[in-house]
Amino acid sequence: MNIAMVGSGYVGLVSGACFAEFGVRVTCIDIDAQKVSMLQAGKLPIYEPGLEELVKRNVESGRLHFTTDLEAAIRDNLVVFLAVGTPQDPHGRTDVSQVMAVAEKIAVALNGYKVVTIKSTVPVGTGDRVEALIREKSGGAHPFSVVSNPEFLREGAAIEDFMRPNRVVIGADEDAAAAILEDIYRPLHLIETPVVRTGRRSAELIKYASNAFLAVKISFINEMADLCERVGADVHDIARGMGLDQRIGRKFLHPGPGYGGSCFPKDTRAILATAAEHGGSMHIVEAAVVVNERRARLMADKIEAALGGCLENRRIALLGLAFKPNTDDVRESPALRVARELLSRGAHVRAFDPVAVETARASGFEGEIAEDEYDACVGADALVLATEWNQFRSLNLARIKSALASPWVIDLRNIYEPEDMVRRGFHYVAVGRLGASGDE
Repeated sequence: MNIAMVGSGYVGLVSGACFAEFGVRVTCIDIDAQKVSMLQAGKLPIYEPGLEELVKRNVESGRLHFTTDLEAAIRDNLVVFLAVGTPQDPHGRTDVSQVMAVAEKIAVALNGYKVVTIKSTVPVGTGDRVEALIREKSGGAHPFSVVSNPEFLREGAAIEDFMRPNRVVIGADEDAAAAILEDIYRPLHLIETPVVRTGRRSAELIKYASNAFLAVKISFINEMADLCERVGADVHDIARGMGLDQRIGRKFLHPGPGYGGSCFPKDTRAILATAAEHGGSMHIVEAAVVVNERRARLMADKIEAALGGCLENRRIALLGLAFKPNTDDVRESPALRVARELLSRGAHVRAFDPVAVETARASGFEGEIAEDEYDACVGADALVLATEWNQFRSLNLARIKSALASPWVIDLRNIYEPEDMVRRGFHYVAVGRLGASGDE
């Protein structure tokens, strides 16, 4: 089987490399010639654990190729995946202009039956638009099918998610096209991965519904953590008691500074826009978005209260800039939002992140950058834990305490146990936890 992957960004590169690992011959296409040259030389434009080795292995085996020649790739491959960007416009809607531009080029290059497979996250009905455009521009000269095959890749665990997914969703209106997609995913049959076969519009909505629901869980447990602080309960106990109910589940019940990244913020706003465009509303998702958008301010309030009600000229050590561990992605990062809120209140922020320093700088982060986690703490009035990297879970706490000007630790990710931190002589503030110390 030969397939083309249009777009060599996060989704396209991970998907292309993993398909190649399945034994499929994959051609990844990108309009950025510099990026293609970089990939051909074995250098990756993104950080994702295990991806560099996977790409290198499959390039060397001859199964994975990179090119800027889109028309040739369309002509030479039966299945053409669309994994191009779908950014958010100023009104919260999803911009599918890149998808439509590729569809038009596919129409021109058609030389036989093709399965055009949309892997990008797109609004309901985009598959219909792509099909109509290709039919119009090609003049019906060749048959083709349009399929929705949404991705469910978590940054930092994308390879595992592709190789051992919870499900594969195939939205196709034609049995032949669905069969071809199922054949590509055949290696997953050995681990009995469920394949959800549905209509195209349902497949498009499954992705948005999944991300919206997970965002709701995060915002819910964050509000529950706030309530715990008011009534004297411990959110970890609450989350465990809830999560053991199999109807609820344990995952995504971790309180903190809110959700971020490229998916949840964009997809929640997009599904709200879709509902509005069709004359409806989604009040639960809307509430989740509101809760998340005010989260950084609430976390800054927590830090400010710990330091006596004023952040002007206070020195803050911030550990974490990426929106989550194991990625350099800082898009809508809660850690960055908190940092900017602190800076706006007059604080001096000195930050460290294992891999996201350059992307944070490129995003406009105006704080200082430390050499490591201990350098960040030198002379600081407080340490703020903002991203739960594993190396932050086992800090040399004695070294941290001696570096800090004042032994305040504000743990926005609840990495440490309150009683232990207080016993070690820290003034420790967590999110919704009992046993923390707020006294000088």
